[in-house]
Amino acid sequence: MSQKSDLRVVSIPASFPDIIKKNIRVIGIPLDLGQQRRGVDMGPSAVRVAGLAAKLESLGHSVEDIGNVSVTLPEQKNFGDPQARYLREITATCTNLADEVLHALEEGKTPLSIGGDHSIAAGSVSGVAEYYRREGEQHVGLIWIDAHSDINTPETSPSGNVHGMPLGAIMGLDGLDPLANLYGWSPKVRPENCVIVGLRNVDMAEKDNIRRTGIEVFTMRDIDERGMRAVMEEALRTAGRGTFGYHISLDMDWVDPEDAPGVGTRVPGGATYREAHLAMEIIADHGRMTSMDIVEVNPVIDEYNRTAELAVELASSAFGKKIL
Repeated sequence: MSQKSDLRVVSIPASFPDIIKKNIRVIGIPLDLGQQRRGVDMGPSAVRVAGLAAKLESLGHSVEDIGNVSVTLPEQKNFGDPQARYLREITATCTNLADEVLHALEEGKTPLSIGGDHSIAAGSVSGVAEYYRREGEQHVGLIWIDAHSDINTPETSPSGNVHGMPLGAIMGLDGLDPLANLYGWSPKVRPENCVIVGLRNVDMAEKDNIRRTGIEVFTMRDIDERGMRAVMEEALRTAGRGTFGYHISLDMDWVDPEDAPGVGTRVPGGATYREAHLAMEIIADHGRMTSMDIVEVNPVIDEYNRTAELAVELASSAFGKKIL
């Protein structure tokens, strides 16, 4: 004798109805001039292969991928000043990227820039800052999620690698013209609206630059002691105070190498897989992200594209994906 089943078929929506739908413009920047380990120029391709557009579209967003910004190959140029290697070429690429980001915002798009090394952030942040400056002198905040502070200058850098200087350029520190002065003004972000999250490897001179600028920093110890939620809530308050919103600059070396092995500069003791997702989910909950870049994915030293796949997952969380 058959019995009536209490089981019901539940239809799962193809997208998440509570997500505010965005028109996302993906911009690739295959730049590796900011450091001396080859492979990070293939980061945009690796992230695309990992399904970036499809994952974001599955959330209900519209995604337009405009391809890559043109970059110079290191074999084509001399690196120039050993204290700021390829600064001229990096500035040219960042100028082009800044214009692409600016145009995306003017057209109502949310720019998502995929590097490439972290020097690209001097361009992406400049484009965002210029857009809001033109929109009635509004300010924008910055959340710099990174194992490193990247606030060196040519005078303080031990390596001369410009991927360790983009935050210095954004803050308008000396010695980084013309990169620091895109669109003819600096700093692009007020120090009181800039926050570094996840710092665990910092040069001595960078400590002085951090203190001098007064930007807020949450180290991995802060995350260990206070928890990711408390840190992110405070960071977003700081970046959002008196601003239209904030740009998120995510360096994948922020995540522990156990989960993100394919990065240019591995540092043990980073954010766990869940901590990284929680940070992105909290950003999405606040709903004030203006733009984003994801950098330092290096498929040459990755394991089966794991780091690129994680980058796509984290982008999805930042753009609203939830467990339920």
